[in-house]
Order: sequence, then structure tokens, then C-alpha cells
Amino acid sequence: MAVSTTLWLFAAAFGASALGGVLGMASGIFIVPILTQLFGVDIHVAIGASLVSVIACSCGSAAPFLKARLTNVRLAIVLETATTVGALTGVLLIGILPTKVLYVLFTAILVLSAQQMLARRREVLNTSVPDARSWATRLRLHAQFPDRALGKDVAYRVGRVPLGLFFMYGAGLISALLGIGSGALKIPAMDTALRLPIKVSSATSNFMIGVTAAASAGAYLVRGDIDIGIASPIALGSVVGAVAGARLLVRLPADKLRLFFVVVLVLLAVQMMLSAFDISIPNGH
Repeated sequence: MAVSTTLWLFAAAFGASALGGVLGMASGIFIVPILTQLFGVDIHVAIGASLVSVIACSCGSAAPFLKARLTNVRLAIVLETATTVGALTGVLLIGILPTKVLYVLFTAILVLSAQQMLARRREVLNTSVPDARSWATRLRLHAQFPDRALGKDVAYRVGRVPLGLFFMYGAGLISALLGIGSGALKIPAMDTALRLPIKVSSATSNFMIGVTAAASAGAYLVRGDIDIGIASPIALGSVVGAVAGARLLVRLPADKLRLFFVVVLVLLAVQMMLSAFDISIPNGH
């Protein structure tokens, strides 16, 4: 592979992972179209490289987020169980539901999620005394995070954990059926059901996506769909980009970050609707 191509792959992975690190989404949702449309890479090899990118992105951003005390590790472990069960269910249902119906459903969910997140643009945290009988209290999920604007730690309450688990199950289910990352659904679920601060949602989602991708990456490695020449610069660029994205997230105002995420959700919704009707954007190949 030419040196120039390697550098372009590094740059593409850096940009995708920096964006994914800020939004708490799997960078693969950006990496796959970049590799297939711009570099002419086979779709299976592109997915394999994107999984490596997701793992690298998650690992690269984990340390800065943990250091900044934005990641709710206990909550991530609880939610990941529901996402995993949903993904396993989705694997069993592959081929039963028409793909077009799934794309339309996913589009509708993205649009509704964008609407809900836009409605909560001015973030108001629940600081009331937690219910001693709630799931979040019993599982000790309530926490606090440092607010740079206020210059102090702000406590937040995790609410409606059963509803959050249901949404996470749905996120895993749909992501498995469509073969995409579930980060685009995890953050709106945490935002709508659990009422988490947007920075905590993004950091916790970033922590979770690496666990989900690791299982799939093993299968692609066994099948020989991970090309070292492509995956290596993608992984390196992802680590550097993820660290940059994590540092940017800590500094971004919550309302700007929420608006940014809404824009990305709408763009993804447009892409999914085009896929539902087999409309492809012309490219140079």
C-alpha cells in the first residue's frame, strides 16, 4: 500500500474517531462509508476495519473520560447487559423482517430522538433526593461530574432504569438487524429515559461501544476480513482521534454538544431513508 494512502486512512480515522469520541458514537458509522465510497474497499473488509476502529476509539477515549469523571462505569455495565441481549435477539431475527421496514423504523427512531434531544437543549438536572426504592438507588448508579462552567462537582440522579434497559435492548436489537453501531440510539435513550447530562451520556456510551465491538471483531478476524494494511492506520488514527475528541468533549458547552448531536442524528436519518428506498449517492467509482 502506498504511503499516501496510509496517511489518508490515518487522517480519515482521526476525523471519524474525533467526531465519534465527542458524540459517544461508534466511529464505524463514519468509517465504513469512507472506506467503501472513497477508497473502494470491500464492504466486509471495511466493516472489519471499522470494528477495530471502534475498539481503538473506545480504548483511546476511556482514560480521559475516566480521569475527567464523566463515565458512569456502574451504569455502563448495567445497560450493556440489555444491549447484549438485544443484539443476540437481533441475530436470531435476521432475515425475518424486511430490511426496508427496518431502515424506515430506524429513521423514525432517529427523528424522534433528535426531536426529544432538541426539546431538552437547556439541560436541567434532577438534584432531588433519590427514591430509596428505585433501581438506580439500589444499584448505586447516582453520581456526580465536574462542571467547568460552575467550577464545582454537580450531582445527578439516574431515573427510570427499567425504561432505559428497554431502550437499550431495542438499540442492541436494531443495531444487530442492520449491522450498525448502536451509539446513535444509546445516547438518546440515556438522555430521554435516564435523564443523564449529555456529557455523561456520551462518555458512558463511548465506554460501552468497545465491549460490543470486541465480540464482533473476533468473528471478522477468524473469517479473514481484517486487512492489517488497512486496519493498522485506521486503528492508530482512531486512538489519536479518540483522545482529541475526549478532550474536546470536556471543554464543549452542554447545549452546543446537544445541538451538534441533533444535527448528526438528522443526517443519519436522511442516510437511512435513502437506504430504505435503495437510493445511492453517486460517487467517483
